[in-house]
Amino acid sequence: QVQLTESGGGLVQAGGSLRLSCAASGTIFGTNIMGWYRQAPGKQREMVATITSGGSTNYDDSVKGRFTISRDNAKNTVYLQMNSLKPEDTAVYYCSALGILSGARSWGQGTQVTVSS
Repeated sequence: QVQLTESGGGLVQAGGSLRLSCAASGTIFGTNIMGWYRQAPGKQREMVATITSGGSTNYDDSVKGRFTISRDNAKNTVYLQMNSLKPEDTAVYYCSALGILSGARSWGQGTQVTVSS
């Protein structure tokens, strides 16, 4: 099975930056579309950013220009660089892998990001 191990969450002041990492195991990393999702209290889980095996990216409008998703296939790791953080970015952030061949989706355990004003 696919295991996704996330790190990098924490508490940061508004305007600051964080870098989330997600290391994948149990899969051929290059055969997965990777993504970051988040869920704030009282809200549904929403897509933040996705990246294909070829490096094509997609972002939610709320984070465009502030967040950058990237992947290192050699290290089986996907990253989310978060700059100019706002209090409304506060949420649990989840790493996701979507298998291109199987269509199966895997989720990480989630990491808390809290942005104070």
